[in-house]
Amino acid sequence: MNLRVLLVDGDAQRIRQLTLALHQQGHRVICHTADIASLNQQVAKEQPDIVIIDMDSPDRDTLESMAMMSRENPRPIVFFAEQQNDHQTMAAAINAGVSAYIADGVQPDRVTAIIDTAIAHFSAHAALREELAEIKGQLAGRKVVEQAKGLLMKHQGCDEAAAFKTLRKLAMDRGQKLPDVAASVIDILKTT
Repeated sequence: MNLRVLLVDGDAQRIRQLTLALHQQGHRVICHTADIASLNQQVAKEQPDIVIIDMDSPDRDTLESMAMMSRENPRPIVFFAEQQNDHQTMAAAINAGVSAYIADGVQPDRVTAIIDTAIAHFSAHAALREELAEIKGQLAGRKVVEQAKGLLMKHQGCDEAAAFKTLRKLAMDRGQKLPDVAASVIDILKTT
């Protein structure tokens, strides 16, 4: 798999070393920058497959830039830290969206394995985020249905089963999802 790489590093020697290692593995550095503050904009513009950051240690601005990019333009991020860091720094980087955090700098012979691990980790987290969003949507839908049932029970003097049956029939008659019909019922009954 040949990847388009956005490289963040301010050290020319490290850039050359990492670019060479990436090219030897068939990857292409499409952009390199030293300006971590513009990371999100660069990712939006260049649309890389992966972001590789090589610096001494992540500071607060770096963590904020990675977090913003992860929210707005999610991509796998590999962070090569030149300095050994504590667990708190590593955890903060991972919370900011880093898929692979390597604390002993770049070792060209390990780049492919690290990239593969970062992509797998990113994909697993993306699947979990999608599943979580779906579950949250389902829970919100159930909450709306429960609220609509309560209003129907109050306004029509019926029990819960009858209120649910009314909602279900409306949804089938209109060809809409139950939460959408429930939201309409709430809107109507709240104004009366």
